[in-house]
Amino acid sequence: MDMTAFTRMDPRFAAATCRAYNDWLYDYIQAADPKRMFGAAAISAHEVTSAVAETRRAVAELGMKAIFMRPNIYNERPWHDAYYDPLWAACQELNVPVGFHETTGSRMKAAGTDRFQSMGIAHIATHPMEQMLACMDVIMGGVMERFPKLRFGFLEGQCGWLPFWLGRMDDHTHGRNSVMGKSENLKLRPTEYFMRQCMVSCDSDERTLKHVVDELNGENIVWNTDYPHPDAIEPERALPDFDARPISDEAKRKILWDNSVKLYGPRLLS
Repeated sequence: MDMTAFTRMDPRFAAATCRAYNDWLYDYIQAADPKRMFGAAAISAHEVTSAVAETRRAVAELGMKAIFMRPNIYNERPWHDAYYDPLWAACQELNVPVGFHETTGSRMKAAGTDRFQSMGIAHIATHPMEQMLACMDVIMGGVMERFPKLRFGFLEGQCGWLPFWLGRMDDHTHGRNSVMGKSENLKLRPTEYFMRQCMVSCDSDERTLKHVVDELNGENIVWNTDYPHPDAIEPERALPDFDARPISDEAKRKILWDNSVKLYGPRLLS
């Protein structure tokens, strides 16, 4: 599927791979419990026309409730490029969120893989750093200004980076380092765009979670386990580890339920 796609991949092959994966996921869900399980469609960003077509097919025919892609740059084109506007417009129209999820080990450019040969070292960098770059891309590039009802999830890259990154973007537009000036294309502060349209996921045992919860008042954070990947938290530990975090019960409820409903619920209830 598109998680292992690389930059110069034939767009037709990438699109066909995503279609095959989404068909398999649909069959898997139907054979299990379609009343409790919901799919997120893999979408290839190598060619926007086929990406829009597969998004519409996955939602209308397969009942998928979200789409997901890697956060990396495809074919040297940033996410805020107008080339992708038809995809953002389709997702906003269909009311489906866009999830970004990184991987490590393909031929696609990823932060850190240009200098580190060790998979373990590169893995430390790729997941949070590619999410940070994608977050900056869609906010600072005006995607959220152009598509104010489009929702993004930055998933399985932890959340500790978020307060710093939002603060740095705010500082470059409205603070002492406002080298960019107040862009005519950004009517709000970067933090305001994030709080209006985005979610970030946390790990159960994430050390900096309390800091992020305090900064965001428990909003805009969802929970993930990444099971059954090798670096995932074991199922029997996932919830106990999360419950042991020094945050309020109200924040725990938001992270485990309320915020997920905000991200996925509009589509689940439609």
